Amino acid sequence: MTSRKSPFRAMALYSSILAQLTGSILIGIFAGRWLDGKWNTDPLCLIIGLLLGLTIGIFLMLRSVRYFNSGD
Repeated sequence: MTSRKSPFRAMALYSSILAQLTGSILIGIFAGRWLDGKWNTDPLCLIIGLLLGLTIGIFLMLRSVRYFNSGD
């Protein structure tokens, strides 16, 4: 029987949050830069991609925290 306050459970939560935030922000940045190069709108798509990636990352982070706290 394992307790709910396991350090491995906390490490899994932290690494999941880090991967989701970093991944979504980086995908947003690279997609924005690619679209800027394609459409010649230098900083516009980069900023939009960054903000969209940050928004998606925060949403995924909240979903992960809710899942880990539910005990499923």
